[in-house]
Amino acid sequence: MIGPAPRPPRRRVVLAERRGARRVRTRVEVAEQTEIGEALINGLIRAQLGLALSCGLVIALLLAALPLLFGVTAVAETVVLGIRLPWLVLGGAAYPLLWLTGRVYLRLSERNENDFLELTGD
Repeated sequence: MIGPAPRPPRRRVVLAERRGARRVRTRVEVAEQTEIGEALINGLIRAQLGLALSCGLVIALLLAALPLLFGVTAVAETVVLGIRLPWLVLGGAAYPLLWLTGRVYLRLSERNENDFLELTGD
């Protein structure tokens, strides 16, 4: 009795061979604190420091501008809803500005960390 024809052995089909330098195992480099890992960590630290300084500078400039704004007599004497405008700006605008800056800082710092994790993930 003749059975089905034997199947040819399976072959692995590769569309493109990887050429060039070997894959760098960055996660191991970071864990073992080699020169490459140290450079990657220093890059993350530098990015986070730059972000913190820039957010701090924006807040410092905006809050430092408030006394200049309040020094103008027209602004200082303006009354809205029975309350002077400087008090409304301090209570109604300064705290939401600080909260918003904190949220933006948090989102951008998490993005820096995710970029670092993607870079180190093999």
